[in-house]
Amino acid sequence: MRTLQQHPGDLALLCCLLLLPPLLSHGADIPLGSTLSPGRSASWTSPNNTFSLSFTPSPTSPSLFVAAITYAGGIPVWSAGAGAAIDSRGSLRLTPNGDLQLVNGSGAVLWSSNTGGQGVAAAAVQESGNLVLKSSTAILWQSFDHPTDTVVMSQNFTSGMNLTSGPYVFAVDKNSGNLTLKWTSGSNTVTYFNKGYNTSSTGSKTLSLPTLTMQTNGIVSLTDGQLASPVVVAYSSNYGESGDMMRFLRLDADGNFRAYSAARGSDAATDQWSAVADQCQVFGYCGNMGVCSYNGTSPVCGCPSRNFELSNPSNPRQGCKRKVDLQNCPGNSTMLQLDNTQFLTYPPEAITETFYTGITACRLNCLFASSCVASTALSDGSGLCFLKISSFVSAYQSAALPSTSFVKVCFPGIPNPPPSPSR
Repeated sequence: MRTLQQHPGDLALLCCLLLLPPLLSHGADIPLGSTLSPGRSASWTSPNNTFSLSFTPSPTSPSLFVAAITYAGGIPVWSAGAGAAIDSRGSLRLTPNGDLQLVNGSGAVLWSSNTGGQGVAAAAVQESGNLVLKSSTAILWQSFDHPTDTVVMSQNFTSGMNLTSGPYVFAVDKNSGNLTLKWTSGSNTVTYFNKGYNTSSTGSKTLSLPTLTMQTNGIVSLTDGQLASPVVVAYSSNYGESGDMMRFLRLDADGNFRAYSAARGSDAATDQWSAVADQCQVFGYCGNMGVCSYNGTSPVCGCPSRNFELSNPSNPRQGCKRKVDLQNCPGNSTMLQLDNTQFLTYPPEAITETFYTGITACRLNCLFASSCVASTALSDGSGLCFLKISSFVSAYQSAALPSTSFVKVCFPGIPNPPPSPSR
């Protein structure tokens, strides 16, 4: 039997191994000094390997990496720094003073739990999917308090928290408990979904801390100290079905908020409920000046007319741009008519862009207003006209829409060709 005394090289190797921080945790507490990096196939896992924290390729930049908690099978449910991506030389480290940090290869700290010096003794990935930093007696920080785009079973999503995905934000209104979806860009915010589920239960009551939960049986519920019992927001389409599965809620990149279920070991999730039934009513789904319509059951994005072109032909959701800007028109501008089309108007735009006028005035008022770029006249008996003066315009086209719209273009207006019979 060889001894270390007989082979000094073995002693040097042992010393090097002892200096390396722990890399792999199978459900055990993760000690201070532990590090994860993209270059090593290591993870921190929950006791039954239901959830694991590791680096995965960024969905937008495959050469970069995201520190994500994933369900067995690979479905992400949380990411450090809301999906902040690092290069292959970066790492996620639990520092000796108890701070969890996402560090790029340059050494720059992109995200931190800000728990340094607060008594953190270890980290752990719980079987619920919650990443916790804890002392010997208490949890000092947990990922459930800092959701990214997903809420899993047993996680309480309260008013004051946000889910984010690109320009979209999901929240529960503090006073009413309404579920809200907003599109944001710079200082501009549009609320395109604001639905309450507690009116019959609360009347005029003001809620204290409304909390949204995904129950294990597939019910999406809302609870609050002012409510006698939970309010059902939605039943998943596979409500009551059992099995080794995870149910979760997610704000998707398309701006819709959905309930899902996924079998253990599967990397695919099944949509069981959508907050916005009509995807084309999600503001900005097709980008600025994009027009959302349907090809069968699938939403597709196009431009208002041939006066426009896709901003990015490889991704129609990034909107459209004018071939000739209005201020550069060689002649006069004109209003091109778009049948069965509506330029979406939601709060707070509705306050300044809504008028009562006929279809002709709705067209001409926009034509002669330098700030107006498009208008919509409803034909549903309301007499409403929307004059679009905002810098971002989102449109929806469907044979079922009782509306006529107009878009301001340089003369002459060049309509799109008629849709093909298969559309």
